Amino acid sequence: MSALEPVIGLEVHVQLATEQKLFCADSTAFGAAPNTHVCPVCLGLPGALPVPNRQAVELAVRAALGLGCTVHERSVFARKNYFYPDLPKGYQITQFEEPLATGGLLEFDAEDGGVGTLRIRRLHMEEDAGKSIHDRHPDSTAVDLNRTGTPLVEIVSEPDLTSPARARACLEALKRLLEYLDVSDCNMEEGSLRVDANVSLRPAGTVDLGTKTELKNLNSFSGVEKGLTLEIARQREVLAGGGEIHQQTLLYDERRGQVRPMRSKEESHDYRYFPDPDLPPLVVPASEIEAARDALPEKPRVRRARFRETYGLPDYDAGVLTADRAVADYFEAVVPHAADSKVASNWVMGSVLRALKERSLVVTDFPVDPEALGELTVLVEEGTISQNTGKDVFERMLESPGTGAREIVEAEGLAQVKDSDQLAGWVEEALDAHPDEVERYREGETRLLGFFMGEVMKRSRGQAEPGTVNRLLREKLGGGEG
Repeated sequence: MSALEPVIGLEVHVQLATEQKLFCADSTAFGAAPNTHVCPVCLGLPGALPVPNRQAVELAVRAALGLGCTVHERSVFARKNYFYPDLPKGYQITQFEEPLATGGLLEFDAEDGGVGTLRIRRLHMEEDAGKSIHDRHPDSTAVDLNRTGTPLVEIVSEPDLTSPARARACLEALKRLLEYLDVSDCNMEEGSLRVDANVSLRPAGTVDLGTKTELKNLNSFSGVEKGLTLEIARQREVLAGGGEIHQQTLLYDERRGQVRPMRSKEESHDYRYFPDPDLPPLVVPASEIEAARDALPEKPRVRRARFRETYGLPDYDAGVLTADRAVADYFEAVVPHAADSKVASNWVMGSVLRALKERSLVVTDFPVDPEALGELTVLVEEGTISQNTGKDVFERMLESPGTGAREIVEAEGLAQVKDSDQLAGWVEEALDAHPDEVERYREGETRLLGFFMGEVMKRSRGQAEPGTVNRLLREKLGGGEG
C-alpha cells in the first residue's frame, strides 16, 4: 500500500459576545442556575416569534471580514430539523443554502517554521442548542436550556490541513484573530469556542478524498491534536488490515485517551433544511459591510510584523507581545515613556505578564499604568536605581495603584549611591571585616570578588552603584587579577 496522508477540515462554533440571545432578549451569561435564562421564544412555545439580534449580526459580519470572507448582502435563515432532548423546538435555526459569508483565508505559523494557510468555505450564523447533563441524577439525564438560542457563527474550512499539529496551530491563530476582533472571548471551558474535526486518509500525492469521520467533544487545542492523532492511527490500522473506513461521528474521550463511535454521520438531506417561515431574509446593506471593513482592527500577524519592523524587536518578543491584543496595547502605551522599546518589551514580558498570572488579573485592570512603568525603566537604565531595586519598586507600584516610580524612589531613598567617597567607605568596611578572604583573593582566588560585592551591597542596603564598587574593590584588593 502506498503511503497515506491525512486530510483534515475543521468546523468551529464560536459564541458571539452579546449579552442577549440571537432571537430573544434572554441573557447569555454563563453559570446561571439551570433553565433560568429561557423564554417562550427559545423554548419554541406556540405563537412565539424570533427577532434577530442586530449586535449578533454585526459581530458575525466583523468575524467574516476579519477572515477575508465575502459577506453577502442577502442571506437566509433555515430550519435544521432533528430531534434531541436539548433542542426544544425540534429544529435549530441556522443558515444553509444562502449563508452570511463565503470564501476567506486564515494564515497561521506552521510547524516547519513557514506560513500555513487554511481556506474558509463558509461562515454562517446559527443558534446554539441546550446542554444535556449526564452526572446530575443517577441513571438519568438532565437538560439545561440556558444555552438554547445563544448566538453562534459556524466557520467551516476546506480540507486543507495535513497534520494534527497544523490543525492545532491553525486553531490557535483563529482564536487569537477572533479575540483581536472582539467577536468572542473564545473561552473553551465555558463553551464559547467548540471544534469538530473531519479527517480522512488518501494516498500521498493524490487529490481524491477518502471516507471521512468526524471527531466531536474536542474541548481543548491539545485535545484536537491528540484526538486527531488517535483517529489517524486508527484509520491507518483499519486500511492496513484490508478494512474499510465508514463515515461516522466519533467522540474523543480525553480521560481514557481513545475515540469511540457515536453514530453514523448524517448527510445534509437528513436534516430536511428549509427556509424558516418566521424569519425574512437577512439583509446587510453594502454600506454597512464597508463600514465594518473600515473599522477592523490591525490583525495579530500584521501587528507582529510591525512590532519587528517599527520597534526592532526579535520575532519571539513580537510573538509574545501580540498574542493578546490588550497586552500589545499596553506595550505600545509603555514605549513612548520607556528607556527604549526592547527594555519595555523585557519588562512587559517579564514582570507584567508574571504579575497578571499570579494575581489573576486582566490587562485592563492592571494597577501599574503604562506611563509609570515607562518611568521605572528609565530610572533603571539611567542607573538611578539598580535592576533589583527596580523590581522592588515595581512590586510597590502594584500595591499602590497610581503611584509613580520616581515618587517611590524619592520617598524611600532608594536611589543608587554614586559618590566615590561614600562607596569607598563601604568597600573599606567590607574588606576590613574579612581579612582572610582578602588574603585568599590576593593569592589568586578571584571568584571572591563576587563575595565582596555582596558584602558592600549589604552595607549599602543595595544602593551602591555596582560599576563603581567593582572598580574600587579591584583597586583596593590589588593582587589576584592575573
